Amino acid sequence: MQERNFPIGAPILEVKNISLSFGGVKAITDSSFSVLQHEVRAIIGPNGAGKSSMLNCINGIYKPQEGQIKFKGEVLEKNNPNLIAQKGLSRTFQNLALFKRMSVLDNILVGRKLHMTANFLQVAFQTPQAREEERVNRERCEEIVEFLEIEDIKDTPVGKLPYGLQKKVELGRALATEADILLLDEPMAGMNVEEKREMCRFILKVNDELGTTMVLIEHDMGVVMDISDNVVVLDYGKIIADGPPEEVRVNQEVIDAYLGVAHD
Repeated sequence: MQERNFPIGAPILEVKNISLSFGGVKAITDSSFSVLQHEVRAIIGPNGAGKSSMLNCINGIYKPQEGQIKFKGEVLEKNNPNLIAQKGLSRTFQNLALFKRMSVLDNILVGRKLHMTANFLQVAFQTPQAREEERVNRERCEEIVEFLEIEDIKDTPVGKLPYGLQKKVELGRALATEADILLLDEPMAGMNVEEKREMCRFILKVNDELGTTMVLIEHDMGVVMDISDNVVVLDYGKIIADGPPEEVRVNQEVIDAYLGVAHD
């Protein structure tokens, strides 16, 4: 697994005065926050608060009209999601995007695409370079399978697995990119209590043992308070709180936003 060489505690990701609009609708307004290396940072807020739009700006799906995003000190501009993934930012989505007929191992191998250099002809004719590259990538994926404790299902088609295990496979595919930051969009959506507990364990394991910085959107406040180092709260596209969980949970603006009517 890749070693992290960015200083722990330094701001690895900086979101500065981001504004994003769709026509006359403002999704994000003048929002700023930083993510520190090795941090677990949660982004929370009522439905329609702009959380997924924020992740979409960070990983290049949307380009904000104002502000800038810096990753390891470099301004991310005119980038698409593939280029940003190559720089070290990997993303999972609310809805599973796995290949249901492919095995667990092969789904995780898809995440190694960024590290593949052999062209089509080299792969087709199984040149020494292509064979060596495949060996290394499969070895990396076997390590991830072992890390996630799913050796017993690595050859099982993903479509035959329960939802919670499929979400773990999606995490494995994200890990295969060897990203410095994982952007997790509702990684525990649709899970039962036991599945959430298991996913929390592995998010913390990835953070602790691999040193991966995590940015996640999550609706379960118990989960957020348990695993996050710091929390950003969005409401109507504006940041209304930013700080440690114990401070955010007693912030009156946050309490009012969650007790109010959800704004889709």
